[in-house]
Amino acid sequence: MFGKKKKTAVVEYDKENWKPVLKCSICNGEQVAGFQNIHTGEFREEILIKGVRELEAFQEKYGIAQIRKIY
Repeated sequence: MFGKKKKTAVVEYDKENWKPVLKCSICNGEQVAGFQNIHTGEFREEILIKGVRELEAFQEKYGIAQIRKIY
C-alpha cells in the first residue's frame, strides 16, 4: 500500500521517423499525446491527456523535454 515508488525506464521510440506531438482539438479542447511520422504526417495516438499529470507521465515515459502542439 505505501511501498516505494517504482522507477520507470525510459521507453525508446524511433526518433528518426517519429516526433512526439500533442494533438489538440480547437472545438472542445481535447488533447491527445502521441507521435507523428516525419515523412507521411501519420499520427499514432498514445494517451488521452486529461490533466497535467498525464502529460508529465507521457514526457517522463519517453524522455521528452518539450512537446509541440498540432491542431
